[in-house]
Amino acid sequence: MLTGAEWGIVALSLRIGGVAVLVMLPIAFALAYLLARGRFPGKILLDGLVHLPLVLPPVVTGWLLLLAFAPTGPLGRIIEALTGGTVLFRWTGAAIAAGVMALPLMVRAMRLSIEAVDRQLESAARTLGAGRWRVFRTVTLPLSVPGVVAGTVLGFARALGEFGATITFVSNVPDQTQTLPLAIYSQLQIPGTDATVFRLAVMSVVIALAALVASEMLARRAGRGQHVL
Repeated sequence: MLTGAEWGIVALSLRIGGVAVLVMLPIAFALAYLLARGRFPGKILLDGLVHLPLVLPPVVTGWLLLLAFAPTGPLGRIIEALTGGTVLFRWTGAAIAAGVMALPLMVRAMRLSIEAVDRQLESAARTLGAGRWRVFRTVTLPLSVPGVVAGTVLGFARALGEFGATITFVSNVPDQTQTLPLAIYSQLQIPGTDATVFRLAVMSVVIALAALVASEMLARRAGRGQHVL
């Protein structure tokens, strides 16, 4: 059974992962649609930049975020001017790191779903007089829902497991940035904390497995609904 402090770590992890995914969801879908349907110079470069966090060492991603969001960095100066504060050593910074690391998985799942939409259905809708926005809203978006759902849940699971970029960017601050992976890492440095590590690790597995199962169930349900339609 988790202690009160451990439940606090779980709640903080869910909060950071949820905010990260919600903020990144419209960005991920826009990028996925652009990469799936767009034709423009530099598309390969954009694709590479989107997926760069998948291949970069997470500490490098965290370091780049630190450069960008530090008080002297370009984004850090904007945030300080707007809010009078900083995202460093705060849960909002941890959400940024988690969102950046989750973005490639979200974009990939959504892009594959958009590319799987039958272009003939879109053409038929245009032939019947539907404009581009209406075709997107009534044909493309509903048919790509399974990929959007899968990408969102996978991104959430990835955000919960984020470690390297977070600890490099916003450090390991209890009650602020100490998510489940960081808490497990901290406990591993203390002798005699095997029971705590075990409980936190089991909770991590349970949450991740629940997210994957939910993703599969929601995607299948959305697919059945579209088949009936």
